Amino acid sequence: MDDLGRALRTWRDRLEPASVGIPHKGPRRAPGLRREELAVLAGISIEYVVRLEQGRAAKPSAQVCTALSRALQLSDAEYAHLMRLAGHPADPHRVPRLIPGSVHRLLERLESHPLAVYDATWQLLHWNPLFAATFGDPTAIGEDHRNLLLMQFEGMPSPVRFGREERAAFEESVVADLRATTSRYPGDPDVAALIARLRRVPRFRELWAGASVAEHQSGHKVVEHPEIGAIDLDSDVLTTQGSNLRVVVYTPRPGTDARSKLDFLAAMGTQNLAPGRG
Repeated sequence: MDDLGRALRTWRDRLEPASVGIPHKGPRRAPGLRREELAVLAGISIEYVVRLEQGRAAKPSAQVCTALSRALQLSDAEYAHLMRLAGHPADPHRVPRLIPGSVHRLLERLESHPLAVYDATWQLLHWNPLFAATFGDPTAIGEDHRNLLLMQFEGMPSPVRFGREERAAFEESVVADLRATTSRYPGDPDVAALIARLRRVPRFRELWAGASVAEHQSGHKVVEHPEIGAIDLDSDVLTTQGSNLRVVVYTPRPGTDARSKLDFLAAMGTQNLAPGRG
């Protein structure tokens, strides 16, 4: 953690405040960003930034590393280095969780839509503000529960409304997708642990026994928002080459008022629902 702290301080010191939209307000005692500025940009507490830089914090999560990387404007090589220092090394036998700069650029260009990035086990890694405003802020629940399959089969509260046939089709699709992941990463203990946990649920065991293999590519969602009611959305899954990340893009369903509702949410900001299922 000492190496991680030194790296964070170096990257923070080199970043010009103006490059991240912080206006110049007179001379600074030190170059680069202040700790409190990095904390705001990364969406974490200043106390946690201090502990990280002093090597006193426990291993930061992959999502915290991603937030720090974006705030510090790290290159892909620096981001990978940050992940290794934090105990998340890339391994060809493990499910990739690094989000490359090219994906972040894509997300920025599609910011008028709710967006989320999942790994190949459907663990939520990243989301944009409109996703949080539409489906609920994922930080309201622990990382252990930010897996789409666990949310679906363990019955966590969700603002997504399914018809019976839609629910069945969605569950069949994501289970078949998970089976494809098992053959890509047969030695990943996290994959085995996830399946063991899911097998406690009768519905998952039933679908898993069917041995279907497929990729989850699209779906239809109706989100029941507490302020503005039903939002009718289509979801499309873009899978990145090599890393098998799932970029889920939610678009207004044609012939509905979903676009105007998304515009309203973009202005209103995050609300406190549990995050929805992809």
